[in-house]
Amino acid sequence: MNPKQRAAEAAIPYVQSGMAIGLGTGSTADYFLQALSAELKAGRVRGVRGVPTSRRSELRAQELGIPLINLAQYPNPDLTVDGADEIDPNLELIKGLGGALVREKIVAQASRLLIIIADSSKCVSVLGERRPLPIEVVQFAHETHEAYFRKLGAQPLLRRTPEGTPYVTDNGNCIYDCRFARIDRPAEIEEAILHRAGVVDCGLFIGIARLALIADDKSVRQIERRAS
Repeated sequence: MNPKQRAAEAAIPYVQSGMAIGLGTGSTADYFLQALSAELKAGRVRGVRGVPTSRRSELRAQELGIPLINLAQYPNPDLTVDGADEIDPNLELIKGLGGALVREKIVAQASRLLIIIADSSKCVSVLGERRPLPIEVVQFAHETHEAYFRKLGAQPLLRRTPEGTPYVTDNGNCIYDCRFARIDRPAEIEEAILHRAGVVDCGLFIGIARLALIADDKSVRQIERRAS
């Protein structure tokens, strides 16, 4: 079993019958969808419904036979299980390299509990250490944001498809992947980014996750958010 699968399956004990569960997007989250589907088919849990965080996770859940609802039907999911691109020691996150950051954040903030599942390579001492910060912007005049992101200390790069065209999210927007040397004050950077007209949201998940299940080749360890 690889670490991603091990982390995903470690989240299954948190699932109870009758729950509404936010379904994350990405390779690690997909392992959770597979494990959840197996639990439902075996009858070990019943009445679980999923709230997808992307078109991709919606289609995958349908393939796996996981019943779906939306936030209009169930505004506060009991639990969301999702991956992350970077995790700092206090469970602040960078997410969004899979392109679903806005919907992931909407579902995560609405949920009673967000559990992050990841392999140990996603753990960093400070955010920005390994991965760029995705920032979703509306398509109109999106080029004008580059200079602003540079003023914040980033090296922005418009995300493109393998064919070279601008990547478009499920929401019809563009994404700039912004490389920071390090993000020492993530809340301040998030506030500055979101102050900009045309920015929809960024991949900083600050103060949202309460528990992370981090796996390596042998075991899974828990990281809980420190009290503020």
